[in-house]
Amino acid sequence: MRLTAAILVLLSGLSVVAQAQNEEAVRLEDHVRFLSSDSLWGRQAGSAGELEAARYVYDCLYDAGVSMLSGREGQVFSIVKKDDTLTSRNIVGVVEGYDDVLKNQYIVLGANMDHIGTNLLTVDGATVMQIYHGADDNASGTAVMLEVARRVAASAFLFKRSVIFVGFGAKEQGMAGSWYFVNRTFPYADSISVMLDVRMVGGSGPMSRFTYYNGTSSPEINSLVDGLSQTGAFYIPERGVGVLPSGDYLPFYEKNIPVVLFTTGQSRSVRTTSDTADLLDYESMDYVCDFLYNFIREAANRELMIDRPRIYPEESSGTVMTDGGDRVYSPYEVDTPPRFFRGDVGSFLTEWVYTYLKYPDVPLSQGVSGTITVEFIVEKDGSVTNVRAVRGNDQYLEDEAVRVIAASPKWKPGVFGGEKVRVKYSIPVEFRLKKR
Repeated sequence: MRLTAAILVLLSGLSVVAQAQNEEAVRLEDHVRFLSSDSLWGRQAGSAGELEAARYVYDCLYDAGVSMLSGREGQVFSIVKKDDTLTSRNIVGVVEGYDDVLKNQYIVLGANMDHIGTNLLTVDGATVMQIYHGADDNASGTAVMLEVARRVAASAFLFKRSVIFVGFGAKEQGMAGSWYFVNRTFPYADSISVMLDVRMVGGSGPMSRFTYYNGTSSPEINSLVDGLSQTGAFYIPERGVGVLPSGDYLPFYEKNIPVVLFTTGQSRSVRTTSDTADLLDYESMDYVCDFLYNFIREAANRELMIDRPRIYPEESSGTVMTDGGDRVYSPYEVDTPPRFFRGDVGSFLTEWVYTYLKYPDVPLSQGVSGTITVEFIVEKDGSVTNVRAVRGNDQYLEDEAVRVIAASPKWKPGVFGGEKVRVKYSIPVEFRLKKR
């Protein structure tokens, strides 16, 4: 009888846990379905749909008990285009830490709210509107951010450091929202311990593995992930290799803030009209929330902030330089960033750098891997100059990364105020050894 009673109690407990997980999965699905609905018209940056998404994010954070640092209309910024001015916004809230000293240091969890909007087609003489719903890209990341915020706010007494939650606008406009946040509206960037970017986390299965990337090799971040796996966490991301996906972490990375991108990868439906809410795995997204909550808790309660990546002494500070009186812009400041053929800097990495990159023999034989940060300037004529490695752990790897980037074909130059301008990039080039 006692054994039977114990089994019944255990089953009852499991039922309660399953019910709670199911309710959280339902919340995640509700978020995604709203954000990817037809009524938001693909949430293009500067559109009414993006504004409605921003208001929704504000309301969810506010209702969860997060202290809001922006109004419901968000922290508004403008992007000046050749023929128009685009207005977007960030939604920002904070859960203050309980430690009198460490609450002035921050963990940032962010996700972009915008997507690519709509497209007009002519079919049999009739105009047809296509909506790019962006369920996985990136309503999934926004939904996860909202759910993690709800959990952190409900247990704020467990976090020594403060946790900031940001819905970024205009990611599709050169990460303009995240650049605006870290360079214009948040005055305590030096006190950010780590920035976590959540993008496209609605996948599951062997082809959509939960993965994390950090711009430079960080033993502390890797240790945090490994530590959670050793404590029995159910859903642990594997370390990403190869091409580092673009995301709102980049402006933080350029300010030498430790960053981590979490994703389940880009499915075939992403950036098509098929990226709808029905295709996402909400139970897996709930597990992503569990992991992020615990990761943030560990990062918030460690004794010291996560170390900044090692910077070479000659690295310049900031993203705007002068050279002989000719200003060099950041890609986030210009009206039109440089284009590599028809793509952005992510296409440059995929189509050029990782296509022609060769693993040098010496580090290959010694088992040396790592991430090399390379700076370069896209000139007014589209040529690539001033190529140099500014962060890295091996001279051979640095030389190879510089060699490939210096051999780049010409880009389409950046434009500001109707004039071609020089634009500086800083990109991470990963060298990873394949596991045998």
